[in-house]
Amino acid sequence: MLSSRKLSREAQKREKITLQPKENINIGKKATVTISNYLGGYYYFTADEAVIGDNKLIITEAKHSSNSIIPSIDDIKDGLIKMILFANLKKAIVQEKEYKVIPILKLTGTNTNIMTEKKSCILNSLKKEADANGFFIEHNGGFI
Repeated sequence: MLSSRKLSREAQKREKITLQPKENINIGKKATVTISNYLGGYYYFTADEAVIGDNKLIITEAKHSSNSIIPSIDDIKDGLIKMILFANLKKAIVQEKEYKVIPILKLTGTNTNIMTEKKSCILNSLKKEADANGFFIEHNGGFI
C-alpha cells in the first residue's frame, strides 16, 4: 500500500508540471488534488486549472480537439470521471482553509464554425448531466 501511494504521488507531481499545449488552460494554475476517504484511502489527481476566489475553489478539467469543435467521446468520458469525483467532494482544504468546490469541464476545439446535429446532441446531453450532478460545462469560452 505504501509503495502504491508513493508511485501515485510521484505520478501526480509529474502530471502537475506537464503542460498539454493544445488544452486551452491558464498556465501556472494547474493543481494537485488529493482525495481521502473514511477508510484511510488516498487518491492522487491533478486538475488542469484551480482558482480560489470568494470562498470557492474552482477546479477545471480541460479537454481539447485539434480537428473538431468538441473533443472525442473518450476524452469527454475521462473528463466526466473527474467531474463526478470533484462534484462529490464534501470539502476542499487549501492551506488550512475550507472552500466550496465548483467543478468545470472545459471543452475546446478547432473548426469552431462546424457544429453538426450529433455534436449539438452531445453538448445537450452533457448539459443535462452537468445540471443533474452539480458541475458546469464550458465550451469554447462560454458556459452552456
